[in-house]
Amino acid sequence: MRAFIGLVFLSLIGSFHTACATEVESPRQAPVTVEVIREVPVTVEAPSQVPVTVEVIREVPVTVEAPSQAPVTVEVTREVPVTVEVPRQVPVTVEVTRDVPVTVEVPVTVEVTREAPPTATGERGRTIPESRLKVVRDRGKLVCASRNDIPGWGYTDAHGNHIGFDIDLCRAVAAAVLGDANAVEIRPIRASERGPTIEAGEVDLLVRTITWTAARDAVWGNFVQVMFYDGQGFLVRKDLGLNSALELNGIRVCVVSGTTTELNLHEFSREHDLEIAVAPFESTGAALASYESRDCDAITNDHSQLAVLSSILDNPADHALLPETISEEPLGPVVPHGDDEWFDIVKTVMAILIHGEAYGVTSDSVPVAPTGVDAVDRFLGFSGSFGQDSLGLSQAVAQDVLRAVGNYGEIYRRNLDSHGVHIPREGSRNALWAGAPCKDCPRGGQIYAAPLR
Repeated sequence: MRAFIGLVFLSLIGSFHTACATEVESPRQAPVTVEVIREVPVTVEAPSQVPVTVEVIREVPVTVEAPSQAPVTVEVTREVPVTVEVPRQVPVTVEVTRDVPVTVEVPVTVEVTREAPPTATGERGRTIPESRLKVVRDRGKLVCASRNDIPGWGYTDAHGNHIGFDIDLCRAVAAAVLGDANAVEIRPIRASERGPTIEAGEVDLLVRTITWTAARDAVWGNFVQVMFYDGQGFLVRKDLGLNSALELNGIRVCVVSGTTTELNLHEFSREHDLEIAVAPFESTGAALASYESRDCDAITNDHSQLAVLSSILDNPADHALLPETISEEPLGPVVPHGDDEWFDIVKTVMAILIHGEAYGVTSDSVPVAPTGVDAVDRFLGFSGSFGQDSLGLSQAVAQDVLRAVGNYGEIYRRNLDSHGVHIPREGSRNALWAGAPCKDCPRGGQIYAAPLR
């Protein structure tokens, strides 16, 4: 983490090496460098206009107090508490290279990059937050941003329960870290809210048919694992007589704003000189309603979502999917930046779902004793390890997850191939990899996870 307040300024002229409890005072205009090399408390008090550098290289508490106009640099390389108290207009740089508690108290803005959201300690202070795993366990529930408007992916049933493919991925994580797949708060958000929500760290997990892109990975959060391979297409009325997306010239097309779908539509129109009339909407529901009322001639989205949307129209037979796929849309969960342990935990849970299907372990067939197959016994926690202890998870975490939500294939069939939703898996990229050890599972696709060993 780096916290930047004002400008960065470093001057190395005077130098003091501390070996006992020390207070360093410097006259005006004399830059000071303090290297802390013994386990002693150190206080640095510098008058106005005195640049100060403090390099902390041992486990020692350090307080830096500098009046106005004194640039301060604090380099922390050990696990020590550090407090920097400076008035307004004092440039300060705090460089932290270990997981240490740091408080910066100054009445100006603190900008934090690539870190879980700071926890405010007061009007002028910010601190590094606790681990996401501890926060979730202390809270007693997982907060997962998702959706409630698309059958198969995320919606509410007649009893008000959140169900869907994405919802089950959230429930799998809750089962792994809390031992209860129902200990989840689903927070429905719009497509345009996905980036700000996960970037701010307002939720523990984002699973909302979200496409993994390099820019989103860099800015929004860490994409964990591709759990569904999709691509963008077009749904049109048959009475238009269109047979190809290349015939959409001058056609008004509904699209959800703030998505890669919208960006792809603009690019496709420009590349093929189609002059498509792009009609953006805040939500999928609003875009579909406009299409159904004939305000738009076509609607574009991922193929998987169009298959679901077409099935809930008044007369599904009056509509057709055009054959083209104009983009690649790898979908998967996202976690906030700044917590590698949490990133690894969610990644491990997704791997459990995938390998569960590969090993033929279902929700109602989880073995209660060793099977004699080394890979399966290690996977189920009967012998060996794949890092459960290092991640703070139960040795039998795979058993917990699979009993609660089932394996990848069960989740797919339950949500994407039942109750009126039919998204074929056989022969698609969403089948397991060709070498998967299962016998009666769809193979030859791209669903694959790192080996659990």
